Amino acid sequence: MTINLKKIMPLAIFGGLVLVAVIIRMNPPEAPQRPAFGGPMMTVETSVVMPRDYPVMLQSYGTVQPRTRSMLIAQVGGQIVEINENVRDGGFFEEGDVLGRIDPRDYEADVQIAEATLADARQSLAEAIARSEQAREDWERLGNEGEPSDLVMRIPQLEAARARVASAESALTKAKLDLERTGIVAPFAGRVIRKSVDLGQVVSPNTQLAEIYATDVIEIRLPLRNRDLGFIDLPESYRFVETDEDESIDVVIQSDLIGRERWQAKLVRTEGTIDQTARQLHVIAQIDDPFGPDNEGRSPLKIGQYVTAEIEGKTLPDVLVIPNNTIYQGTYVYTVEDGVLHRKDIDIAWQNDVEAIVAGGLQPGDELVTTPLGQVTSGIRVTVVGADSRGGAPGNRPSEERMARGRNNAGDTQ
Repeated sequence: MTINLKKIMPLAIFGGLVLVAVIIRMNPPEAPQRPAFGGPMMTVETSVVMPRDYPVMLQSYGTVQPRTRSMLIAQVGGQIVEINENVRDGGFFEEGDVLGRIDPRDYEADVQIAEATLADARQSLAEAIARSEQAREDWERLGNEGEPSDLVMRIPQLEAARARVASAESALTKAKLDLERTGIVAPFAGRVIRKSVDLGQVVSPNTQLAEIYATDVIEIRLPLRNRDLGFIDLPESYRFVETDEDESIDVVIQSDLIGRERWQAKLVRTEGTIDQTARQLHVIAQIDDPFGPDNEGRSPLKIGQYVTAEIEGKTLPDVLVIPNNTIYQGTYVYTVEDGVLHRKDIDIAWQNDVEAIVAGGLQPGDELVTTPLGQVTSGIRVTVVGADSRGGAPGNRPSEERMARGRNNAGDTQ
């Protein structure tokens, strides 16, 4: 009997498929087992959030500038015949020091001429007075009645002589003043920024000799962020009201130009306008006697030097403060309650580079997760590090004992 393979092959394939289906149905594949939701998924560290008094420290920056800065100007012309050895870039000088001298010989001659002119004018005045008195005697001798007229008494000639004396006195005063101005005197104790002339140079009046500044006080102009303005008592000024210097705000100025150095300063005033470029308010910090003996051995502050500043702000009572590294995307944190991880949105009242003051979203006693977390889901179970040693279930709400310990720790940090 001949076997028809074309008819048998489809039947064989169909039978094989049926057999495979029966085997799969009798032995279904097992899904991978997931851990029970009730079991711990991760281990985290936490800290109890407790209110405490928090002194706000504002951060700013600026450049060192002198409070008094001026140009040393020649008030008379001539050749410079003397320059003080301290008149050099960076040199110090004291108030009243003679910083330079212009050749005084021409001005000494002018004084002598003015003195001679004054003597001549006084002689002319004496003669005019004598003629006036003689005119009165002549009037009386001739038997004239009444008072003689001004012309008879030579009053116009007498007044002209007096005017010449006054003019000569003024000329002498001016000549002496010009002679005095040949000596270039320091108007204050200060330091030279830049010298513009040298010995032997001929200068004219109003020539700039040097740029100088006073060393009694230096200032730093510090910008404040708009969000920081509510956290500082600004040193404002008002008409007819004197500012109390005892209420000035402490500022710590720091620079790492040559090593890390700090200077103590005071916030002395607030500018009266908002900076139109930065749209910020600026305050002025002041350092007294920066080059005095108290700062000997330190690198002196330089005009134009960049510095940073820590400004003493308000002390806020009973606020919640948390580390910045516990805040995610600037808007939320994670807490643990009854062993379960919860995401909480928060409102930040103020923040620096390290920590933030929370205005809303957290409550005193909340157990804040301090362990950095990646992609996690709110609602998973967690184990809190050290929970067993504290005698509580993992992630339970902190006990009264732990809350008290949190309050004590908050107090220690103040």
